Parts: sequence; structure tokens; C-alpha cells
Amino acid sequence: MTSSLQVGGAPVAAARPVSAVVVAGTRVRLARLGSLLETAGVEVLGLAKTVDEALDMVLDRNPDTVLLDLALAAGGLDVVERVMARCATPIVLTGAAAETSIEALAAGAVDVIAPGTESLGPSVYSGALARHLGVASRVRVITHPRGRLRERGLATDVDRRRTDTLPPVASGWHPGDIAPGLSGRRTPLICIGASTGGPPALAAILGALPADLPVPILVVQHMAEGFVEGLARWLDGVVGLPVSVALNGDRLRPGHVVLAPSDGNLVVEPGLRVRIEEPRQGQFHTPEIDRSFSSVAEVCRDRAVGVLLTGMGRDGAVGMLALRRVGAFTIGQDEGTSAVWGMPAAAASLDALAVELPLPQIAAGIVEAVGRLLVPEAV
Repeated sequence: MTSSLQVGGAPVAAARPVSAVVVAGTRVRLARLGSLLETAGVEVLGLAKTVDEALDMVLDRNPDTVLLDLALAAGGLDVVERVMARCATPIVLTGAAAETSIEALAAGAVDVIAPGTESLGPSVYSGALARHLGVASRVRVITHPRGRLRERGLATDVDRRRTDTLPPVASGWHPGDIAPGLSGRRTPLICIGASTGGPPALAAILGALPADLPVPILVVQHMAEGFVEGLARWLDGVVGLPVSVALNGDRLRPGHVVLAPSDGNLVVEPGLRVRIEEPRQGQFHTPEIDRSFSSVAEVCRDRAVGVLLTGMGRDGAVGMLALRRVGAFTIGQDEGTSAVWGMPAAAASLDALAVELPLPQIAAGIVEAVGRLLVPEAV
């Protein structure tokens, strides 16, 4: 029942609590998670122990969110795929190792609670559960095709490891041909920022880029500490370009994808050296996209291509504006293909985007922009 408040003599309905279906592998775990959520003010609409129970409850009860305990839920990845194939309900993960969480995020889950949170005590853990579910309940998600393909017998074992990537984009150049024209010129740099819904979007874009792309690629993805390494390993296995996590003092190299670590801000310095700096006091996102993009704008100026993908909030908007002001080419993911059109929308509101593109066209947009930067200068 919805409660009401008395304001100015007239009753006003209080905000409806976030609702959730909880999925875990044992009745004991289900009871614990359900109790923690109810203590935190989340309305628990059902407790599911199997994939079929989870799907039936979500279809029948239409919750705002699903909390999936991957540590104990048998077939946890199947839960994500089947729910996202039918219902497009935001799924939050808890209790999972990094590798399993990355797979589930690629299949359509929107958020993951940092490992170790539960060890901080029931009140901290229940509060974290409620906060993550509250944020997830505001995320507009779309159905994911993998579960539907599997139900029709069209998915393969390889599909379990891969997101829905696109065919590689033809590069239109030969590295040996352009090298002489780059003599004495600053190396171009691609920088990509992403948050909620980012892993599958990154795999789609990076998987469609030419394997011989002769420029470095920097990725800043909002992710809980300890998960970036798993994301890098997963991406390295599903895209043609090598992927790793940046270390302090590294030099960005052509043809390599480098992810910002989760414990600090990645700053690009002259010579494309990487410095990992401590986050500012009170900083909301670590790593911060704005900080990385602003450093790229300062060092690379018009020799950069900035891309801002799906995500909640405004991080990256100011950095994209800094890039555009120095002549860099900036691309924002469009609303229709974003899981959350928050960050790209914020950049668009600042007139920081040169173009808005749907996800399937972003790789081609990057290749075209890089091609312009690699045209040999007239002698």
C-alpha cells in the first residue's frame, strides 16, 4: 500500500519503493537477501532459486529490478540472458567473481556490487543493495538478442563468451603506406568513455575496428574496484586488438587498447606517457572520464578522437567539450542504442559532440576520423 503525507492540508502520495525479484542458489541465501532488502525499504516481490522460477516471477510480477546472486545461483548467466531476452528488466549482480560478472554485464546486466561489500556488515551491505537497485530502477534497458537466439537453437558455445559484435570495418589504409607521411607528426589517440551498459558497447566497437589500426586506444570505464582487470581479459579474448590495463609510466602504443585502472585517474602526458593519479577527495567516479579526456585535449589537441558511450550521470561531458574546443573530433552514442543516455546527453547539452551515432555506426565513424588524421601531409 502506498503511504501518503500531509502537505499544505492536502494528502500527497509518498514515492513508491523500488521493487525487486531476488535470485540466488539456496533458500537460506534468498531469505537473507530478501530480509536485507526489506530492511532497506526495497519491496521484495519474489524469491527465485532456478532460472525458470526467475523468469516466471519477472514476467508475472513486473518488478523494477532483479537482484542476482551469482555466487550461488546455478545458471546465473542464463538468468541474465533469458530475462533480458523477454523482459528488459534492470539486473544488479552481487556475490560474483570478476570474470563471471563481466560475462553477465556483457549479457545485459547493468550493475555489479563491489566484492567485499558484504563483509563490511549487514547495515552497509543492505544500504549498498538498496542504492544500486534504486539507481538501476531508473535505467532504461532494451531486450538482448542472445537469449532469444539460444531458445531458438541458434546460439553457439562461442556466443556464451562473446557479445553481439559487428563485422570488422575495412580500414581503407595500409600502415606501411602512411608511415612516411607521419614523420615528425604527433601520434593520434582515440579515447573512449563508458559507464552503465559499457562492456557490451565496448566489445561491439572494439571488435569492429581493424586489427591493424595504427593508433593507440584509451578506454575509461566506470567499474567497481577489482573488475577492470577482468574486463580487460574478457575484451582481449573477444576483440582483435590486444587489451590490457594501464600501469603508471606506460607509454600508449599504436594498435593497443589500454583500460584505465579502477583505483585512480588516468592522465595522459606528453609523449603519450600514462600517469595514474590519486582521485580527488569526494570524487564521485573513479576512474574519472573528464580527467582523462581533459588531459588528452591538452596533449593531443586536434589529433584526438573522443567517444562518449552509454552511462548514467554527466562524467565525460566536460572532457568532451575540452576535446572539441581544441579541434578534436567527438562522437556521442545516440539515445536509441544507449542503455542509459545520461553521459552522451550531458555532452550534447554542452554542444560538445560533433556527431551522435547509433552503436553499430560508431566504429566506422572512428575509422573515418582516424583516416583523416593519417592522410600524409603535402610536401
